[in-house]
Formats: sequence, C-alpha cells, structure tokens
Amino acid sequence: MMSYVIVCVFGAVIGSFLNVCIYRLPREESVAWPSSHCPSCGKSIASYDNIPIVSYLILRGRCRTCGVPIAIRYPLVEAANALGYLMIFGMFGFSGEAYVYAGLLSALIVITGTDLSHTMIPDAVTVPGIVIGLLCAAVILPIGLVDSLLGVVLGGGLLWGLAWASPYVFGKEGMGGGDIKLMAMVGAFIGWKPVLLAIMIGSFLGSVVGVGLMALGIMRRDQYIPFGPFLAAGSLLALLFHQPLFDWYWSLIAVPQ
Repeated sequence: MMSYVIVCVFGAVIGSFLNVCIYRLPREESVAWPSSHCPSCGKSIASYDNIPIVSYLILRGRCRTCGVPIAIRYPLVEAANALGYLMIFGMFGFSGEAYVYAGLLSALIVITGTDLSHTMIPDAVTVPGIVIGLLCAAVILPIGLVDSLLGVVLGGGLLWGLAWASPYVFGKEGMGGGDIKLMAMVGAFIGWKPVLLAIMIGSFLGSVVGVGLMALGIMRRDQYIPFGPFLAAGSLLALLFHQPLFDWYWSLIAVPQ
C-alpha cells in the first residue's frame, strides 16, 4: 500500500511539471527557467503554494498575491497523472515496462492539454517520443523493435493517408501534422495492432462527441474540434485493454463449430 501511495504522490508531482509544459511549450518558452510564477502578476510561486492539488484547495483556486483565479486545469492534470500512474503500476507492477508506459501517459496528458488550449501538438513531445519509443521497444518493452517500427509506419501512415484524402473526400482538411506524429509516437510504444485499435477508438469517440455537440447546437458542422485528446484517450485504452478488446472482437466474428 505504501508503494502505491508513493506512486500517487510522485504522479501528482510530475503532473505539476506537466502543467508547466502545457502552458509554456505552445508559447515556445523554456520549461526549466524561470521558476513557476503566476501568469497574471508574474510573482514567483513559493514552494508551500506549489504542492500538487493541496495548494489549490488551500488557496481556494486563487493566486495568493493578486487573487486572480487559477485555472481548474492545474489540479485536474495533477490528479489525472497520479491516477494514471496508479492504474499503470497496478496493471504492470513495478517493472521497467510500467515506467515506460507511465512516461507515455504523461506525454499524452501534455498533448491533450496543448491541443485543447492552443489546438497544437508540440513536436518537442512527439518527435523525441518516437525515438524513445523505438529505443524502449528494443531493450525494455515486450513488443520488440520490428513491431515498434511497424507501429510507427502504420500509426503515422494511416493518419497521413487520411489527411491526404480529406480535401478530396470531404472538401476540407482533416488530420494535422501533429496528429500524424502523435500516432507515430504511440505506435512506437505499443506496436502496430494496438495503434490501429487506438485510432479506431479515438475516431469513434471524436465522432460521438462531435455529433453530440452539433445536435446540441454548440458546434457548427464546418467547425473543427481538436482530435488529439480523442486519439490520446484511444491510445490509453488500447495500451491498457487491447488484449481483452481483441478477444471480444474475435469472439463476435468467430464461426460456431
């Protein structure tokens, strides 16, 4: 139990750093310098006001100096990363595999945050992520280097094909370059079969949400919604549950003897 408490705390601390990445990467600012500060008044945040989740509750969601509200995104990201780490280490144990997948989860959270706030997926996350995924597949992950390479080619290649065909089929652009590199990165970590499942789940989730928003009159048909968060959600589900989902699918199409 104590081990998982430590995992939860560690995940929340890393989540605090992820908030820095989400805020600064789209602005092309350093994530290392300067230290954390209030975006409104510029005052450096004291260490006792920078405790993940707890400080937000104590300060009631406001900067101690200027009183400007702090975005709810900050504790949500910290909590999501902490709970995600708990789930990953609970499923994979305290193994090298679990540490790698925890890093992938954190990358997906950063991508979700930047795509929702700035409709962009930073190359600073995806491009190094592809290389790291290939290296980890070669020495740590069970999929192996060949499966990882196929995941990069199919994950990125399928979305590249959709992006190329969208103007001809739908009359407008579809996938962006960030989405393509995102799925290439995910394919490097989870392999070619799960990455195809991730794209299917992400597309389904995006379609359901998009249709729902249009039905409620919140979004017009010609508007775009960020696709990265749905692909990230599909990637996480494929990582954790691809085998049960594959077994369920084959059971549906299996011919009775």
